Amino acid sequence: MYRVVIVEDDPMVSLLDRTFTEKDPRFRVIQTFQDGRAALEWLAQNPADLVVLDVYMPLFTGVELLHALRERAIPVDAIMVTAANDAATVDQLLKMGVVDYLVKPFTYERFQQALDTFCRHREAVMGEEVTQGELDKLFAPPESGEHSAPKGLQESTLRLIRSCLRAAPPQGLPSEALSKQTNLSVVTVRRYANYLVERGEAFSTINYDTGGRPCRLYWAKE
Repeated sequence: MYRVVIVEDDPMVSLLDRTFTEKDPRFRVIQTFQDGRAALEWLAQNPADLVVLDVYMPLFTGVELLHALRERAIPVDAIMVTAANDAATVDQLLKMGVVDYLVKPFTYERFQQALDTFCRHREAVMGEEVTQGELDKLFAPPESGEHSAPKGLQESTLRLIRSCLRAAPPQGLPSEALSKQTNLSVVTVRRYANYLVERGEAFSTINYDTGGRPCRLYWAKE
């Protein structure tokens, strides 16, 4: 599970960042800050994988924080979530290696895309060597329709179910457990999980050893 730090001086936006992040079972928010200097000192002493960072903050801006993180070689990635949309700021931050850049106001679906981009980056560089196929997944845009949801299914919900199945234990998860993780109805969870099974992205089996009614278990295909 990836460890996330949120640095945002607006409490409402900070709460939204946290809510969106923790909807994805691959991530856990371990700390939040309203001040960039406090975040820098904490990150210098504590490991984290990802910082969700605002640009405009008093005393110590997001640009200054990211620059300090890079100067100190603190190994953490960054997603910028900000109202700053001037070309010079965007160009500066992209050159500093941010994973993604979200301009407020943003949707949950766009936030989820940023998290997916981060995960693709991490997965591509996990081993000692990187293959061309792994690099293509990281840098090349997906082919049209490769992961698109069919009519009647929401792409953001499909990604959420896919993430839960990837994080499922080897024996799989019942739809009731997936429902609790996603705050979706059991009927909705089954619909999306069955679609992923049909696509060949997931497996399902019926568990008869429940002591009661049999239940169907789902897990992602590796």
